Amino acid sequence: MSSPYESRFWTKTYNWKTPTTMRYPLTPAYYVLRDATVFQPDKTATDFYGAKITWDQLYLKVTRLANVLVENGVKKGDRVGICLPNCPQFVLAFWAILMAGGVVVNLNPLYTSDELEFSFKDSGMTGIVTFDALVPAVKPLVKKLEIPTVLVTRLSDFMPNPTISTDEELGLEPGWLHFSKVLETDRRWAPPLVDIKHTDPAVIQYTGGTTGAPKGATLSQFNITAAAYQVVMWCIEMVDNEPTEIQNLLAIIPFFHVYGEVCCILYAARAQMTMVILPRFEPNEVFDTIERYDQWAYFPAVPTMLQALFYNPRVNEIDWHRKMVYCGTGAAPATLALYQKCREYDFNFYEGYGMSETCAMAVSTPGGRPKVGSVGVPYIDMELRLVGEDGNDVPLGERGEIWMRGATVMTGYWNNPEETAAALTEDGWLKTGDVAYMDEDGYIFIVDRTKDMIIAGGYNIYPRDIDEVLMQHPAVADAMAVGVPDEYRGETVKAFVQLKPDATATFEELNAFCREKLAAYKVPKLWEYRSELPRTNTGKALRRFLREEEIAKQKKE
Repeated sequence: MSSPYESRFWTKTYNWKTPTTMRYPLTPAYYVLRDATVFQPDKTATDFYGAKITWDQLYLKVTRLANVLVENGVKKGDRVGICLPNCPQFVLAFWAILMAGGVVVNLNPLYTSDELEFSFKDSGMTGIVTFDALVPAVKPLVKKLEIPTVLVTRLSDFMPNPTISTDEELGLEPGWLHFSKVLETDRRWAPPLVDIKHTDPAVIQYTGGTTGAPKGATLSQFNITAAAYQVVMWCIEMVDNEPTEIQNLLAIIPFFHVYGEVCCILYAARAQMTMVILPRFEPNEVFDTIERYDQWAYFPAVPTMLQALFYNPRVNEIDWHRKMVYCGTGAAPATLALYQKCREYDFNFYEGYGMSETCAMAVSTPGGRPKVGSVGVPYIDMELRLVGEDGNDVPLGERGEIWMRGATVMTGYWNNPEETAAALTEDGWLKTGDVAYMDEDGYIFIVDRTKDMIIAGGYNIYPRDIDEVLMQHPAVADAMAVGVPDEYRGETVKAFVQLKPDATATFEELNAFCREKLAAYKVPKLWEYRSELPRTNTGKALRRFLREEEIAKQKKE
């Protein structure tokens, strides 16, 4: 029996400008940046609070930094961490590490020293680029693990009219390098002579750890190059006709996440867009930045960002339809309430789905044809199957685990052959652990994660079904259902609810609301209010933490 997914029938939904397949260059990933310099040398590449760097200037700085890294011992294949918020220094370090033949290890700058230690050790880092605020957390790890190459910067060094920080202000130890000063003193203009193959590793992206210890998804030079080419061609119908001067990209999504790296750093270089960089998401600062430019070609975001903007009193100051050509969201599924808000403001909103293991690229809404509740159709050159518990492809409309294969799928988990073997089949299929169904047009509807499924009284319950219903209640800002141990039913459903500011709703009201929209066995039996619910920085639900809390409570009782 043939699989319903073999023909990639979903390509019929693509915009007429979007190719169904592509050829990708077998070149080092930094060639994407080199091309930007060739085609748009004088266009602004980064704008950081008004301090601008052109593509030509960026490439020259990257070249000098890459040479400094090599001169200080970074060899092909060495892992170099970047522990920075969004800033021009992150962009420079990312491209420079790749040009030097190194492997970028993305690190969350919000982590403590204890949290960072795992990635330091697991990756075997030999270098790190960080900033002054993190020196106290990084210094003991550098000493303990004897990391030889350390570059430190200060965010204000790349702001307008900078007064370059001193070594003392940065807290430099002997042998550490001042980021800005090495760029000022180095005068080399040619990339270092490193034999970089397209099959070489380029990025180690640690997973969010939603289901256990983080794993380092290893993305090759080819993987991230293909991602850069794909995302440009996928968005081409939205931005291709826009004048070059207004092709601005709002870069708030964290660069240390693969979504930010691909949809900001790589996409901007491939499309020669201007990245307007903000180091954090603060609604008023975002509104000010949006108003400062006449038009935005692209705003990669996560649903929680858009929710914060749409529920802000300043939302009516913006003509969203005119200002924003294209806004894509990913990392976590958008709620029905968010769809309704986007329609209310005539906002050009498109959804997507991907993972660290796929360079964030996998599924997205085809231009101008969204379906409420769907994350879209498989990306260019992405093969996708929905597989049942028996290992066979399920029919259209039925739920199965998403399996994917394509140009952006990782080569494996860093230094972890057991997890690699569990996630990747011998013929290259990635088992995502996410459950979905596909309709007759090829649109994917994410249901939940296999590991989050609740089994109560013999029924399989997907907690996201419950989340979606609760989020439709006018008083609910966020909701998260989990399965907690139950002597009689095996598990029972508990709902954690965050109310909107100044809103009220009793558990009885929420229970009655759920009973109108859910089968009886799905309705939560236990309830708890929370001021905030645990999510990753990209909005993914951390249900595991809530479940572990409940188990710990039961043990104490």
